[in-house]
Order: sequence, then structure tokens, then C-alpha cells
Amino acid sequence: MAKKGLLLCVCQGTCPSFQEMDIFEVGNTLRREKLIDYFAIHPQLCARDGDIFLETLLKGDSTDKLYVAACDPLMQTKMFRDALEKAGFDPKNHVGIDIRNKNTEQAIEALKELLTEE
Repeated sequence: MAKKGLLLCVCQGTCPSFQEMDIFEVGNTLRREKLIDYFAIHPQLCARDGDIFLETLLKGDSTDKLYVAACDPLMQTKMFRDALEKAGFDPKNHVGIDIRNKNTEQAIEALKELLTEE
């Protein structure tokens, strides 16, 4: 069975577009419903330590599909390209979803829809 990971990136927790969302409830809901195998939060995946985090997390065969709930998916593809390559992770197995300006329930629903269609 494919292992699905979910990362939430919240723009340091200071971006106004995440203020209506309880990020812990988002991740815990999906984890409790067993839609993902693991869940992590990173404050800023686009920073240098975000690259290191992605490279470390994705080395080996621990993740088959990585969902990143954060900013624009196209921007994610560009920002994470080098880190995914260094980790040997196929970029086709990275799925980005924009959760900015959503409240907790909206983010959960958007992610549930994505996770159940994949």
C-alpha cells in the first residue's frame, strides 16, 4: 500500500492567509480518518532549511506520495524541484494544494477531496 505523507507549510505562522485555520486540527482530522500515513508542519518550506527538511524526509522509500498544503501548487513545484531531485523523489509524486485564505473546515474538506480522489 502506498504511503501518503502530508506537510502543512504555514508561511511562518504570521501570514494573514492562515489566521482562520487551526493547522493542528486539519492534520489531526486527516490522520484520525487514516487518509494519510503521517503529518508534519513546517514553518517555511521555501527557506533553505525547508530544502534540508524535504531532502531528509524523502530519502529512501518511506513516502510514495507527498501532499503539501501551503501556497500555489505551481510555485511549490518550482521551489521544491532541487530538494526533490537531491532526495531521489519523483516530482510526479508531489501533489501541492493551495490552502491559503481557508478556515479549518474548508482546508479539511479541500484536502479530503484531494486525498480520496488520488
